[in-house]
Amino acid sequence: MDPRTKRMAKVLVDYSADLKPGDRVLIEAEPVAEPLVRAVFSRALEVGAHPFPLISLSGFVSYTGLDDIFLREANDDQLAAAMPFYEFAYAHFDSRIRIHSDSNTKALSRVAPQRITQRRKATQSILESQFQRGATREFKWVTTQFPTQSYAQDAEMSLEEYKDFLYTACHVNDPEQDPVAYWLDVKKEQDRIIETLVGKDHVEVRGPNVDLTLSIRERIFKNACGENNMPDGEIFTGPVEESVEGWIRFTYPAIFRGAEVDGVELHFERGKVVRATAKKNEALLHDTLETDPGARFLGEFAIGTNFGIQQHTRNILFDEKIGGTIHLALGAGYPETGSKNESAIHWDMICDMSEQAAIIVDGETLYENGAFKV
Repeated sequence: MDPRTKRMAKVLVDYSADLKPGDRVLIEAEPVAEPLVRAVFSRALEVGAHPFPLISLSGFVSYTGLDDIFLREANDDQLAAAMPFYEFAYAHFDSRIRIHSDSNTKALSRVAPQRITQRRKATQSILESQFQRGATREFKWVTTQFPTQSYAQDAEMSLEEYKDFLYTACHVNDPEQDPVAYWLDVKKEQDRIIETLVGKDHVEVRGPNVDLTLSIRERIFKNACGENNMPDGEIFTGPVEESVEGWIRFTYPAIFRGAEVDGVELHFERGKVVRATAKKNEALLHDTLETDPGARFLGEFAIGTNFGIQQHTRNILFDEKIGGTIHLALGAGYPETGSKNESAIHWDMICDMSEQAAIIVDGETLYENGAFKV
């Protein structure tokens, strides 16, 4: 086994999921991630937890284990069917470790978007349990990735290059470095920045690709330091739902269920997306905005802080963390931030802020040209 895989498993079990004796943990993955599943399973047993692997043959969108077949062939009744095992696990288990390990990231690109939307409405309770129980760490969920050929191709790398990229981003590449200590240092520095935002209200986001205002009044910024995502590196909150005004043009493609929506531009009035355009796959953008009422409002405003990730890889787990960027998420917000927005979607979109750009909070410059000024 690649020694980096064992170090990754230790970080996931001991730090991210923080498993304790007796904890029930669901391990979600596809077959290609078997080395990491075995390492996580073994480490979970070592700390006294009860691991339950659940292996999908094709993705996690439908919660059936066979996204490609189900989303093409299921009838309306089947699309609307609940998934009682997942509902139980997300409502009652202590943890969930999801290892994204797609062997084909384009498997759903030809599935009609409305079928995916229909399915997401049927499984919304699973996402709600994750967010609500996760807010108090009653449910210690973490999402990570195992390097596959498909991810490497999307990132325009060889598989070996992609492995190095992934493990370096997670800080498990160097056997001389303590990855848990690294993420604890990230936590400390981001806590310092967040402290300066307590009690603040009015946010202006200015730059060549954005002219937005929003309120963070009585909202809480959270420190993304490796607990829910691995790799990680961001601070985020849920903006006051009806406060967002202005426009933003996202400088990186927005990926949704394997499909690339490029050149997205959104215009907001009283928090709601009132106009949306895209240079590629605009129909998918419009269909997704019609998922439910909450899909047109923001659930997240975030600043990426991981300068070890500078290349866009068409994978949101990495791309939203790129240092010098912000990202906004349409749809469901995180209750722990104070967000009240509910939706069956949570779609992150990324905008570069590294040049001629600033974030101004209550009249003072928080962030300029990709760097914090506090």
